[in-house]
Amino acid sequence: MKAHIPLFLLFLIFITGCGNNAVLEQSTASDIIADYLKSNPVYESEKINLGEIKFKSGSDKDELAKFKELNNNGYVEMQLQKQKKKFLSKDSSYVYMITLTDKSKPYVLKQEQNKATVKVMEYVLDKDKPATLDKARSKTAKVTIMLKKQQNAFTVFYKDKNTGSNFITKTYKLKYNKKEGWAVVGE
Repeated sequence: MKAHIPLFLLFLIFITGCGNNAVLEQSTASDIIADYLKSNPVYESEKINLGEIKFKSGSDKDELAKFKELNNNGYVEMQLQKQKKKFLSKDSSYVYMITLTDKSKPYVLKQEQNKATVKVMEYVLDKDKPATLDKARSKTAKVTIMLKKQQNAFTVFYKDKNTGSNFITKTYKLKYNKKEGWAVVGE
């Protein structure tokens, strides 16, 4: 009987040593999510008008200022088509031809004839806040990360729906596969 105990212990050591490699560490989870975000970025978008746009100096002053800022930074080109000044009136109207430049390409998601959908806010992984493992079973896990807001040139059109903070939290589902290891399978 005593001869069977060392064999049994050896068997237990072998089983635990050759067991499941599906242990997910916090740093590994952060790296997996960072790689996933490179090919699946998180952002917010807005539609902007292009082409021939009429601005009134009073009511459209803010919208005109946004386009002028983009023009000054080289993201759009603005050409004044018409200008009407009313005699003894503060309300004048301007018609501009607005087009996107090559510099705006990284932010354009979809372009139609007189509109474009652009990224107005991008979210990047907050490296100061590590990922938290909400549920780490043997082959599945839920990982929550913090993404901080990163502004770009088109942020002037951003309508902030989350005004209480400059970050968001997002939860991803990860699954373990023996051949490929851990991978993101959903949000």
